Amino acid sequence: MTNKNLKGTLILLLTAFIWGSAFVAQTDGMNYVGPLTFLSTRFLLGGLVLLPIIIYKRNRFHPSVQGNSTLWKEVKKALPGSVFCGLFLGTASALQQYGLLFTSVSKAGFITTLYVIFVPIFSLFLKKKLGVNLWIAVILATVGLYLLCMNGSAAFSLGDTLVFVCAVFYALQIMAIDKYVKDTDPMLLSSIQFLTVGALSLLPAIIIEQPTLSGLADAWFPIVYAGVFSSGVAYTLQVVAQKYADPTVAAITMSFESVFAVLSAAVLLNERLSFKEGMGCIIMFCAIILAQLPSGIIFGRKTGGRI
Repeated sequence: MTNKNLKGTLILLLTAFIWGSAFVAQTDGMNYVGPLTFLSTRFLLGGLVLLPIIIYKRNRFHPSVQGNSTLWKEVKKALPGSVFCGLFLGTASALQQYGLLFTSVSKAGFITTLYVIFVPIFSLFLKKKLGVNLWIAVILATVGLYLLCMNGSAAFSLGDTLVFVCAVFYALQIMAIDKYVKDTDPMLLSSIQFLTVGALSLLPAIIIEQPTLSGLADAWFPIVYAGVFSSGVAYTLQVVAQKYADPTVAAITMSFESVFAVLSAAVLLNERLSFKEGMGCIIMFCAIILAQLPSGIIFGRKTGGRI
């Protein structure tokens, strides 16, 4: 591994830590405000935080395109795809936020990370060939999910189910970003999709949850952490890091989000997993790692066909 790759990997580990620990912030924030209120304030803040970075980047690296009219043209071009991505992100985030009311941070962290499995599975509909590693990973993930979530019942708990569906929508959001980011500034797309989520959840939050200023004041730290760090800072770190890190290494490293979610819950919320649940976590994490490896590597050779 070169020094540049090592630098990228270390930055991505920091990114994964921020994302994983944000599960604790999300849970803590709902002690003071409702799920929709937390969702709205978090993403509005995250979208606004990215705006100065976008403007600085344009002025610093593209001085020839300065001007409000040029920026507005870029916004109009990015708007349809970014809003579409925001609809998927908002649905996924809302499901996750409500799911955290009924399940543990540890479980939510691991189940959410199943989007890494769902993305290539959904790619089958786009007629992309899948490698043998992925099919093994799907089986492992299914076994791990069963051990993690089935507590003497034949069905998921409500929280587990909500977070599972959330992972599906995160996968759809990732695929939508892959489609629209090719012709759009990634930070601009991210900012617009964050603002879309925040704006769409603001009115329902006001009507249903009737947030108070005192509640928002009490929840300021979880909101700032999830909004500024998890949304704004972590996304920027990811963009910077992937200039250096190999794509496969980057995907594996970001999968550590789920590990950090469990560790954060253990340290900050005193959550403990049973042996069966712990084995489920380990198996699921192995599946997530395996899904990112080149097809055929587990047999000591590399073959084609993996997306």
